[in-house]
Amino acid sequence: MSKISKSWRRGLAAGAVATLVAGLVGACGGSDDTGEQAKLGKDDTLTITTFSEFGYGDLIEQWNADPDRPFKVKQTVVAEWDTWKQSLTTGLQSGEGLTDIVGIEGDMMPALVAEGASEQFVDLTDKELDSRWMESKYLEGQTADGKQIGYPTDAGPEAFCYRADLFEKAGLPSDREAVKELFKDWDTYFATGEQFKKKMPKTAWYDSSGAIAQAMLNQVEYPFQTKDQKIDVDNPELREVYDTVSQYASTQSTKVEQWGEDWTANFTNDGFATIPCPGWMFANIKDSAPEVKGWDIVDAFPGGGGNWGGSYLAVPAQSEHQDEAKEFANYLTTAESQVAASKVAGNFPANLEAQTVLADENATDPYFNNAPTSQILASRAEAVPAGVPFKGDKYSDILGLFQQAIRRVDEGTDPEKSWATFVEGVEGMS
Repeated sequence: MSKISKSWRRGLAAGAVATLVAGLVGACGGSDDTGEQAKLGKDDTLTITTFSEFGYGDLIEQWNADPDRPFKVKQTVVAEWDTWKQSLTTGLQSGEGLTDIVGIEGDMMPALVAEGASEQFVDLTDKELDSRWMESKYLEGQTADGKQIGYPTDAGPEAFCYRADLFEKAGLPSDREAVKELFKDWDTYFATGEQFKKKMPKTAWYDSSGAIAQAMLNQVEYPFQTKDQKIDVDNPELREVYDTVSQYASTQSTKVEQWGEDWTANFTNDGFATIPCPGWMFANIKDSAPEVKGWDIVDAFPGGGGNWGGSYLAVPAQSEHQDEAKEFANYLTTAESQVAASKVAGNFPANLEAQTVLADENATDPYFNNAPTSQILASRAEAVPAGVPFKGDKYSDILGLFQQAIRRVDEGTDPEKSWATFVEGVEGMS
């Protein structure tokens, strides 16, 4: 089975969520209007669409090969979230054209659980499953009145991946335990970057300003909105992230946009030495630089912990096979299925039992110098503070504007001017 891992977790473009919610409020309710559901037989097919690599190919093949299964399943895999997001948005707004199960990127959930938008999805609530997943991920797929519109598939606890060979060339320690000290907080991380650049002037310290901004942002409790959903970008923690990333953009960043061709090329030309690493990033590194030796993973993250990413399976209300779709979404998120999916895609499962199984197996990854990847991610998951960052209904829209501001600084725009443009854009959303 081929791996499609590009752009595994990318945020919605600015304006997309607001447009989506507005469209869903008036959208039709799909098959729920008829009250009739056609039952699938053994030769009938349930459909599912995911983006990038969820690791479900083998699981679906095994399901279809089992004569005792009540129906067949056909999966469509869209290479990138941004591409699938557009099709998903269009299908939700029109009330037709979507598959029975859809994969949804976690940052989109705050908009979909909002009043009005959530009506476009089937209630997946099952009290017997309440303790299946990490509580934080489970609750993110739930509306204010307790309707569960998404089953969590994975989470994104962040470690850091680093080029041990380049560390050695720069005179830095390269052993995982020794490297931990270099990642104990952001001040130490950037100070180490300055030291690295003195010895390795042609190699950037990190892969992109956008990635570092996202990593730091994931530790801000209320980055863009207050708990009562009020937009507030005039807060010191957010500004500190922006100022810090802007300060080091010219000296430590590649100054290329994450996921672009230049970013991918930097994996193979010694373009940078470190990169924030949730589990889903492992496959991106391997695919981008299959022949490069020297990558390793440290069980540390500056400032404690952070989560980047995590997806869901949901059943659109327009599905004509809602019961079967709920059954199969349940199957794909069992511990057994999530362990299997994780071994294919490298994603850290949101299923708690699956996390324990993988940690107990203590599997190592030869590409990353035999790093115990599952144990590292489990350790990183324990360091993630619950509910941080708070993602309000405008989170993805404002995040898009914030990343644009960072990108402008990379391109040479004065940081103060770029910040002013960001604030103006946010004010225009109100």
